[in-house]
Amino acid sequence: MKVLISGSTGLIGSALVTLLTDEGHDVVRLVRSAPKSDGSEVHWDPESERIDTVGIEGMDAVVHLAGENIGAGRWTRDRKARIFDSRIKGTRLLCESLANLNQPPQVLVCASAIGFYGSRGTEVMNEGSESGAGFLADVCREWEIATEFIGQTEIRVVNLRMGIVLSLTGGPLQKMLPPFKMGVGGTLGNGRQYMSWITLDDAVGAIHHTLVTDSLQGPVNNVAPYPVTNREFTKALGRVLRRPTLFPLPSFGLRLMFGGEMANELFLSSTRVEPARLLETGYTFQYPELESALRHVLS
Repeated sequence: MKVLISGSTGLIGSALVTLLTDEGHDVVRLVRSAPKSDGSEVHWDPESERIDTVGIEGMDAVVHLAGENIGAGRWTRDRKARIFDSRIKGTRLLCESLANLNQPPQVLVCASAIGFYGSRGTEVMNEGSESGAGFLADVCREWEIATEFIGQTEIRVVNLRMGIVLSLTGGPLQKMLPPFKMGVGGTLGNGRQYMSWITLDDAVGAIHHTLVTDSLQGPVNNVAPYPVTNREFTKALGRVLRRPTLFPLPSFGLRLMFGGEMANELFLSSTRVEPARLLETGYTFQYPELESALRHVLS
């Protein structure tokens, strides 16, 4: 396949480029900087609504992962606007451009997130569950709506709702490790909130699965089959690291550090999600259970 990828330098994008390249696929990166002249990169500028439509002709598949990092800083009004606009405006531009090509791709896999569901306590959610409340739910809902334009074409669209990706090269686990290694890690808040996680290996493996599985369309939860509470996650990480986990970070401390909205939605939100569509279509998880997943990642 010839695959166009946006966000190719991010945590998931970098791993996906490696996987697809190793399997012999031809990867083209959608970049904001000046593109290389060898055809391996195509330029776009979502903010000014410009994209090289000639360069994106003839792709077999497109994977759209670009978007402002939601955890890079406190959610000020300006940062929230960048988080929203980077996803909705960029997705709308890409979808409209793909729909008008002479040789459109067969499939578009567009990132979304399990933030779509909001915080729902112990409720188990699958792809048929309704959207929740909050800033992230609003972003994810509009993010997926931005792909509806392309749904009028013959392009198959997958809205990939990403969970918490476990990796040493980025994401929440990388930031959690230093205090846990020093033996001062602990639960966040009361620890009862559910975390729907997935290893980086399975996250990109599932993306590949969506690219080649014609029956997958619409929302797909990209999470491991066994979500855990934050307390369970904390204990498992402590066992793997052989460190105590006796220093909880209370809810009020998180709210002081990150602001109430960001703390509530990123650290204290309870989202218990199952990967129903991946399991129904035969995806086999390499690391379905948390402790073995952490041992793999940390090895």
